[in-house]
Amino acid sequence: MSGRTSLTRRVAFAAAHRYRRPDLDDAQNAATFGLCARPSYHGHSYTCDVSVTGVVVPHTGMIIDLGLLDRILAEEVRERFDHRNINLDVPAFAEDGGMVPTGEELARYIAGRVQARLPDGVRVLRVVVAEDATLWATHEPDA
Repeated sequence: MSGRTSLTRRVAFAAAHRYRRPDLDDAQNAATFGLCARPSYHGHSYTCDVSVTGVVVPHTGMIIDLGLLDRILAEEVRERFDHRNINLDVPAFAEDGGMVPTGEELARYIAGRVQARLPDGVRVLRVVVAEDATLWATHEPDA
């Protein structure tokens, strides 16, 4: 049977963040990011859907061992972000880390972290990070 097969696992985490660029002053950050730039941070109950693709192994009927995928997502997503302040606790999103913790950047970052841990022949197809039921960002790495 031809076509592409994928597997998606959802991970949830609660985290705080704020949008801020260190090269902008407080007024410029407020003008650029609005309420999301407030110094006291704000939080979300995020969901993160990670979809992987690869060849279905005939012997197992799976693209990847689900236990392995769950361990990777637990370490790279849940343990890294859950009950954390993203700006303070995740170096890539710190003042000197260079990334603003938007949904778009979180999706790109998570895709890279997960891909680095996947076995040969399995790749991240898509990462969707949702802050709530009305806002989500999707990253689809180049093949």
